[in-house]
Parts: sequence; C-alpha cells; structure tokens
Amino acid sequence: MISSPTVTATSQPRHRVVVVGSGFGGLSVAKALKHVPVDIKMIARTQHHLFQPLLYQVATGIMSEGEVAPATRLILRKQPNAQVLLGDVVRIDLDGRYVIAELLGHCYTIEYDTLIMAAGVEQSYFGNEHFAQYAPGIKTIDDALELRGRILGAFEQAECTSDPRTREKLLTFTVVGAGPAGVEMAGQIAELARNTLKGSFRDIDSTRARVILLDAASAVLAPMGQKLGRKARARLEKMGVEIQLGAMVTDVDRNGLTIKDSHGILRRIESACKVWAAGVSASPLGNQIGEQSGAQLDRAGRVKVLPDLTVPAHPNVFVIGDMAFVEGVPAVAEGAIQGAKYVAHAINAALRGADPTRRKPFRYFDKGSMVTVSRFSAVARIGPLEVGGLIAWLAWLLLHLGHLVGFQTKVITSISWTLTFLSTYRGQLTITEQQAYARTRLEHRGQTAAADEGDAQ
Repeated sequence: MISSPTVTATSQPRHRVVVVGSGFGGLSVAKALKHVPVDIKMIARTQHHLFQPLLYQVATGIMSEGEVAPATRLILRKQPNAQVLLGDVVRIDLDGRYVIAELLGHCYTIEYDTLIMAAGVEQSYFGNEHFAQYAPGIKTIDDALELRGRILGAFEQAECTSDPRTREKLLTFTVVGAGPAGVEMAGQIAELARNTLKGSFRDIDSTRARVILLDAASAVLAPMGQKLGRKARARLEKMGVEIQLGAMVTDVDRNGLTIKDSHGILRRIESACKVWAAGVSASPLGNQIGEQSGAQLDRAGRVKVLPDLTVPAHPNVFVIGDMAFVEGVPAVAEGAIQGAKYVAHAINAALRGADPTRRKPFRYFDKGSMVTVSRFSAVARIGPLEVGGLIAWLAWLLLHLGHLVGFQTKVITSISWTLTFLSTYRGQLTITEQQAYARTRLEHRGQTAAADEGDAQ
C-alpha cells in the first residue's frame, strides 16, 4: 500500500519534478533530465511506455505487445533521479503545487516544484460512448489485443457457420475513420485476409473477406493533402479495400452500422467486426488545468499553452505532447519529443538562474509525416516533398525503428518485420479463450439487461 503524505510547504534538498504520463513526451522529458540535479516522479495509469503508432501491427498479428510497450520502470532503472509510480491522477492543485493519484482505491499525494503534463489523448466517439462496446478504438494495448481477438475470431466463427448471411456478416470488416490509423488498419486487415490466412481454412475463403473504410470526410488522409490521399486510396482499392466517403456513422450495434450519406439517406452495413479510428479527445485532466489557470481548451480538449508550453500564471506548469495545442505542431510523436527536450532545457536553465519570463518560445521543426498503407507501400510528406510507394515505405520503417526504445526491441522488431514483409508469416496470431469468448458473454448480458429493462417498462 502506498502511503499518503500530508501536503506541506517544507523545502526539499533538490528540485522536484512531477511528470504525468509515460508516452513519448513524458518519457523523453524524464530521460532528458537524467543529468540535471532534480528528483523526478513519473505518474502513469499504465506501467509501460506505449508506441501508439504501431498498435495496429499488434492488432493484426505482426508485433507482440511487449515490442511496442516496454515497461517504463525498466527503461528508467539506470536513472537514479527518476521514480516511476503507477496510478491515475484524479486531482491537480496548481496553487498548492501537488497532485493526487489513485491506485486500486488508495490515494497518494505528490508535491512538485515543476509539473509536466503529458497525459496524451483518448479515443473519442463524439458523444456516442455506447459505440465503444461494439467498435473498439486503437489507443491502448487492451484495444489492440481486443481487436486481434475480434478480427481473428470473426474468421473462426465464419468457418463454423453454414448460414450464408451470417458468414457474410462475419467476413465483413469495417474501419471507421480514413485518417492514418484507419488507413493502416484497413490495409493490414486486407493483407491478413488475402495473404497470411489464405488457404488456412476449409469452408471459407479468407480472400473473399470485405474490408470497408468509412469516413464522413470527402478524402482519404485529408490532412496530408490531395496528392498523397489519392495515392493511398489507389493502393487500398488495389488491395480490395472498399472506400466509402461522405459516410457518417449514426449508430453501431453488435451486427453492424447505420450510415448516413451526404444526401441524408440512411443505409445499413452488416458487419460483425468493427474498428473505430475516427477521432481523439485529450485527457480530461486538461479541464482541471484550464479551470485553475484560465487556459483555454480546443474542441478536442487540448490545452492552449503559452509560447513556452506553460499555462497562464503558472510558469512552472508545462503541457506537452498530444495534450497540448500548439499552433502548427501536429499531434505526432516528434512533436511530443521536441516539446519534451525544450521543457528539459527550460528547467535546467531555470535551475541555473535564468529568468522564466525571458524564455525563448518553443519552435517545432517539422520532419514530415508518414503513413504506411501496406507492405512496400506508404505515403510521406517531408517539407515540400511528397512521395509514395517503396521509398516512402523504407523511410517509414527507418523512422519508426529509430523511435523504438531499447536495442533488443529494435532487433526483435527488425526480425518480425523482415519475416512479415518478405513472406506471409505473422508470428503474433494467438488469441486467448478470454479474448474469444468474453465479448460474446458481455454482449449477451447487455442484450439480456436491455430486454429486462424493456419488460419492466
């Protein structure tokens, strides 16, 4: 049990830095402060550092969860000034300079001199939270493993049924959202069906599976521009992915989705396996930061920070990564990493006597953006240069390999990618009984509860 120290104003021998979140921003700032005379306490709701951009490869059997989510405690074990604490931050007091976190019903309080908020984002269902039961997002390890169970489980169930309509529903996979995550998921489900699983069933033909990519927008990968969006769309369609744009999802249930097209006409898609990749919202902790500091939030709940990544009236409180809104800075790993390095430099300078009010504003260096569509095919924008195909795919591989934490992880991932991309092999296609059957039991209980409620009315 973790003790709950009383919040006092007693001084500490060294500057106390509290980091909330263990993603790219949180981990990078902790590592950047390794040789700075501070004591760091990193608080996160999970005990791992998640490489979120590669979760779709966990969901489709290319990588294991350990490769994209190494234990944060082991990453920082050789950094004596850093302590990792597991817990969910439930309260922030900017004036009192402390945070309260909760772990398994027990609360503990941590005081700070500098607070760094890097709590990231969550999946957004735009107010339709009941969609989550039937269409998981792709933001956590739990999401990825759940999706792996649903994707592979759909093929297994299709093999066991003789009803044509049921089989068609089971072999129809829908991905909602034609942004980077949706494009990558749709491409990998198509490759899984047409290459990896080909010939492994006796009563079904996996290559006949339908993969449908839906988006209410009018273009694929709209933020990357028309040229790259068209390249990605052409590649997906060549792989057999059906792309339906101007299609707004209005309802999701166990058996499919209801779609409203650009003319306001409703239609139905029967689909057992659905993936939600349509939107994100920042950590709700941003609301507390905004209420106490006067900082504004954008539509996604991100904190609109000052030029030095702090919030009004609190030069010792930084917000970085996906949780922060900075004009011109995309919500990508590189933005979080660069913000973390800036904050570490600012803290070190302040300890050396620099005036916080004279900090130079944060400047983001855009290294470009990349999205993989399939093996040997990606799209990339690097400054004014826009490329697609094999060159973009190789650049994507090198960039993501470089961001992985640890030499051993890089080696294992290189082997996994080599085997996967040079053959049809995927080494992580195992699903447990819990994954295969827990969802059915959950949905059955939900249907029973709904029926009981209807009878009661």
